[in-house]
Formats: sequence, structure tokens, C-alpha cells
Amino acid sequence: MTASPGLGMRICAVLFLSFVLAGAYGLFRPHPAISARSQGYDLLIRNGTILDGTGREAARGDLGVQDGKIARIGRRLENADARVVIEAEGLIVAPGFIDVHNHTEFTITDPAKRFNEGLLRQGVTTIVGGADGTVSPEQIRRLAGLYEKNGIGTNVAFYVGHNAIRFLVMAGERRAPSGEEIAEMKKLVREGMELGAVGFSSALMYQPGTFSKSDELVELAREAASHNGIYDSLVRNPGHALLESCREAIEVGRRAGIPVKIAHEEVTGLENQGLSAMVVKLIEEARAGGLNVVTDQCPYDASATADLAEIIRVPGTLHGFSFRESLHDPDIRSRLKDPSENGINGGFSWLKAGGYSHIRILGSKDYPELVGRYLSELAGERKEDNFDFVCDLLQEAGHPVWITLGAVREEDVRNILVQPWNMIVSDGIYSDGVTAQGHPRSTGAFPKVLGHYVRDLRVLTLPEAVRKMTSLPADFIGLHDRGRIKEGLAADIVIFDPRTIADRSTWDEPQLYAVGVQHVIVNGAPVLCDGKLTGQAPGRFLKRQR
Repeated sequence: MTASPGLGMRICAVLFLSFVLAGAYGLFRPHPAISARSQGYDLLIRNGTILDGTGREAARGDLGVQDGKIARIGRRLENADARVVIEAEGLIVAPGFIDVHNHTEFTITDPAKRFNEGLLRQGVTTIVGGADGTVSPEQIRRLAGLYEKNGIGTNVAFYVGHNAIRFLVMAGERRAPSGEEIAEMKKLVREGMELGAVGFSSALMYQPGTFSKSDELVELAREAASHNGIYDSLVRNPGHALLESCREAIEVGRRAGIPVKIAHEEVTGLENQGLSAMVVKLIEEARAGGLNVVTDQCPYDASATADLAEIIRVPGTLHGFSFRESLHDPDIRSRLKDPSENGINGGFSWLKAGGYSHIRILGSKDYPELVGRYLSELAGERKEDNFDFVCDLLQEAGHPVWITLGAVREEDVRNILVQPWNMIVSDGIYSDGVTAQGHPRSTGAFPKVLGHYVRDLRVLTLPEAVRKMTSLPADFIGLHDRGRIKEGLAADIVIFDPRTIADRSTWDEPQLYAVGVQHVIVNGAPVLCDGKLTGQAPGRFLKRQR
């Protein structure tokens, strides 16, 4: 039986039936003394161009899968017997991509959304949830149980999160923890690591993490280090103090004796343009000094997206507030300005984190001529106060004005992208391919690198781009049985067409699925066949491996 583009749904149905029967009757569990070749394979991939994930050049060959693992790799396995054969002529066979900064871990507990299709269609076979410090040990335990009960399309690993733990122990307290509170937080980090978390994550931009000091982070990171974990940090103030914030993350790693990943490293805002060179220098110096410091990056020139109205923070004293009816009132504007620019009671706000010089307009039905412009530039041209300009725009617009909260210069994107210690991530949320979800990265991040930056611009070679998506993240976070095409490792595999792989999602239509990924195999089972879901959900909760 051969899976080829012309067979479509028939082959997908056969694949599904074959693997269901295998699981039900234990067909694919030979005695260890019986070789894979004599026994036959569960799945055989023939005539593919294999990229092993290490950065080495591709080699033509066949690949046999048995019992969820890569059993054999060879130039020709013509005499091999297999229940399912995938013809991969002209296609790249690579390790499944690992998205180490992802936000779909909660959504895929819904049985209707369990396949995580927007990520599968990018070639992602493993996500790491709990980024930005969001997940507690109890949530890891609960989510892992739901995955086992319902099935999931992608594997999921976790960070145990600072913000979640701090909130449990200290609620919203804006102070340093007591000795007893530190001890309780360390206990929770230890619990998360013992559950199998790959590391400890923080997001110092956001509450309550923003109220912590470095000493607190060092104490908690040491607990993760004692379990061979890593420290992942969305740094404290990337908008206004990027280098200082990166230095803090590096210093926490140095003091705690733990590898450091600076999460979705971006150089946002007009005043920071060109600082990527200094970021690279800073990380290279730390690495030269013996500290394992890496970054991950979403490959777009814009970070989070939002409706312009979302940057206005409305205090509780303004009941029944309406933009259209109220923003003309100077008194209302004055009561909104400080909480919007400085946070309610000094808390988080997007204008505080970045500011008008970081926010670029991405789309507007009412003001198409403003697309691509920064708020600070537009207000300056009108000789108007920044906040008043925003209020005028909101008051007059009949449709949402879509913005990025952190615009990035393309040269800075590329400067980080090419660094050998930089990984590719989506920073994505769940997408169903129909409903708009805000940012094209949720459906396009990995194919954008492979199509736009590799094939079209040749900023990266294909072997190096695949390494950044596979063995580099797998090795760093301690998933040592993933990330490579190698005999004995887990059979997480993506098969894609290097001539057609591309992101289709845009700022106006961020929900559009990518193209070019033809087959995806997770733990030895095909979950995507000829671009169609097979109905299988073989993903697992993955634990850090020592």
C-alpha cells in the first residue's frame, strides 16, 4: 500500500484502520531478538531525502518505523515488508519540529480540538506548554491526565511557571517573599520538576512576576537546576531596557548554575532598532564564559497583535464606559491616560511595556493609508499628544484598528534568526483554520522559515533551519529521544515538499493553514496523511530526560 498524493482519503482511512488494529491486538510487538527487517515494519518511508536534524546535508534513503521508534535507516530497504508505505520521492523527511514556546496546551484538552491541527500542518510534533510562567504543578498533573484520557495530536512537555507559583503562594502581593514563602515556592518548583517539567519559566513583564527581584528568581531556578532543568525567561523590560533585561536573565542563570533560554527574543520599537547586534554580542560573551545561553524567536517583524482599543486601560471608577460615546470628553480622556500609560495602580499595561513608538498599525478598513505606520510617528506629524491621537482614531473608526504591540525591524529579525544558538518557535495559540486568531504565527511560523527565509531569501540553509527546529531544542530542554532521524529514537517525523512549503497566514487572515507539509508521524503513528488528518491522536505528555 502506498500513500501518494492521488489516493487522498482512502489511504488515510487505511492508515487509521491499520494502526487501530495494531494497537488493539498488539501486532507490532516482536520479541527483542527478532530484527525489524525479518519481522517487517509498521511503517516504511521510501525514497525520501532525509535531513537528520543535526545540520548535516541531506541523504537519499528509506526509513522503517516499528513500535513507535525509528527501527532502520538505509539507502534501500526494498525487501522490507511493511503494513503501510509512504512514498517520499522529491520530499524532505525530517524529525518532527519542536515548538518550545507555545500556548495551545489548555485548548487541546477539548476533544474537538485535540489534534492541534494548526501546529501539525506546520510539521510540529511536540509543543512545550507553560511558557511565560503560566502553569503550576497541579495544572501539569491535570492537563497530562486529560491528554491521556482524550488523546492529543502533538506531544506536550511543560515548564513549571513562576507567575503561577507566585500567585498561588503570594496572590497579588507586590513585595519580596518571606523566607517561608520562598520555601513554599521552591517546593512547588521541585514538585513540577519531579512531574517531569523541562525547566522553570518566568515572564517578568507580567504580573505578578514583575514584582519579583533577581534573588527570588535565583533561588527558584536553583531548584530547577538540581533536577537538570533549564531557565526560560520572558525578560523584564525588553521595550525600554532590552540589554539590561537580557543581562538579568543571564546573571540568574550564572548564579543558579542553570542553562538559560531568553524567550522570543525581539528587538521592538523605533528606539531599539539595530540593537540586535548588541544582543548577539551579549549572548556570545556569556557562552564564551561557559554559560549555555540560547534564544528562541518567532520569525515575524511584529510581536503580539491586538485591536487598538485594547491598549486603553479602563479603571473601575469608569462604569459603563463606551469608546464612541465617551472619548470626546476631555475629562474622560484625562482619567484614562494615566492607567493606560502607566498601568492601573502601577500594574501592567501595553503602553507602559513598550509605548507609542513600538506600536505599528497592521490593518484598518477605515484608515488603509495608515497601515505600516507607528503611532508616535502619526501623532508627531499631526502635532498631537500621543494619547489624544489614539482616542481620536478610536472615536472616529467604524471598524477595529489592528496593531502590533511590538514592531520589529526586518534586519533585526534576520540578525537573530541566523545565530546558531537561536531556535524557531510559534508563540502560537490554537487555530482551527477558520476563525481569525490574531497573529499569523499560530499557523505559519515554521513554514515561513522554510519557505520564505530558506527557499526564497536563502538567509538560512535547509539543514540549518531544520536543526533549529529539531535537535537544538530537543537537546537543550532534555528530550533526548526526539529531534533526530536516528535508529532507536522516537518516530516523530515530518515529510514536506521543499518546493511548496509556505505560510499562507497574513495579518488580515491569520487563521489560514500553511501548505507543503504532506505527512506527519507522531510516536510512529500517521496523524496527517496527504495533508489530511487521519483521526489518530497518539501524542503524549513528555517528561524531561536526564
